[in-house]
Amino acid sequence: MSDELQQSIDSVSPVERIPGDTTDGRVEDGVALCLSGGGYRAMLFHVGALLRLNEFGSIGKIARLSSVSGGSITAGVLALNWKQFSFDASGTITNFDQSFVQPIRRLASKTIDVPAIFGGVFSSASISDKVADEYRRVLFGAATLQDLPDSPRFVFNATNVQSKSLFRFSKPYVWDWRVGRIDHPRIELAIAVAASSAFPPVLSPCEIHFNPADFAPNSGADLQFEPYTSDVVLTDGGVYDNLGLETAWKRYSTIWVSDGGGMYAPEPDPKRDWLGHTRRVMDLVDNQVRSLRKRQLIESFHLNMRKGAYWGIWTDIAEFGLSDSLPCPSSKTNTIASTPTRLKGLASDDQEKIINWGYAVCDASMRKYGGAPSRPPSAFPYSIGLG
Repeated sequence: MSDELQQSIDSVSPVERIPGDTTDGRVEDGVALCLSGGGYRAMLFHVGALLRLNEFGSIGKIARLSSVSGGSITAGVLALNWKQFSFDASGTITNFDQSFVQPIRRLASKTIDVPAIFGGVFSSASISDKVADEYRRVLFGAATLQDLPDSPRFVFNATNVQSKSLFRFSKPYVWDWRVGRIDHPRIELAIAVAASSAFPPVLSPCEIHFNPADFAPNSGADLQFEPYTSDVVLTDGGVYDNLGLETAWKRYSTIWVSDGGGMYAPEPDPKRDWLGHTRRVMDLVDNQVRSLRKRQLIESFHLNMRKGAYWGIWTDIAEFGLSDSLPCPSSKTNTIASTPTRLKGLASDDQEKIINWGYAVCDASMRKYGGAPSRPPSAFPYSIGLG
């Protein structure tokens, strides 16, 4: 491939090439699923999408699942229960509700962000430690990354505040391309998910202490020395890659993206205090970066750089042009999408509305662009519909 052609491809790619990437841009045949951040809202939205993917018999086709923030909670439960799933002849998981949906809904009924903040302020443990404690207690127990399946590969993404790079957690290794790689890590799943979902400024940072000797020799580009290898300071994976694309796009030919991220409305009287104003500015930066990456992703699909499908919590289902999609008026879906980005307990009805919307928009996108069977669903998973 000529340098000019490679530069042209890089200019429209939704991810940035880094040292160590293949120079010819070749990818493997296979499917990667990306789960965005967005607190409990995104966590439940992805549950709905996975319910529909399960009905399509498509979950078993996924080679890699890359996640950030709230999406990493969903991915963590899926990963930990993978070995207990029962697949029928059509590829559908028959114990999906019991093993996957219900544990996530139990967490979604509990508020963990505010107690973690107060617990972190008034104890020696950090706020992120308190969040990890809740993930450990409600979902993951003492499971480590070594308890995950070999296939599909689950990648939980955080952002390294020190190196400005992505810090990825997976069963084979944890890795920051600048700092280095630790093979066969015994890090708890609860800690990996807490790092990925350390939403700034309130739940961030997540600090992890490593033995520098555990890093594979010469596996980091330029920062493989202390304190980068001993005291790692992480924040939400969505700060670096708000759709979880980085570790999927560079590897596989087909990319499915479930985006439960927020979009921020005009605010006629924004807060002037430093904390409230800073939060608003951070939200605007996140919104602009997310919008840009989404546009690049969809343009890349149009240019046949990858095959794939995108569905978002702010998507208007009419854009797919299907006459048989589930009824999803934007007046209701926009209300659902406006659920705050928090780890705040949600009522059962609100949980079911978010799951139903994820289910419906995934269905439309996959039948339109993802090669799924054309037969529409008969109903939402929950009778409440969208409220």
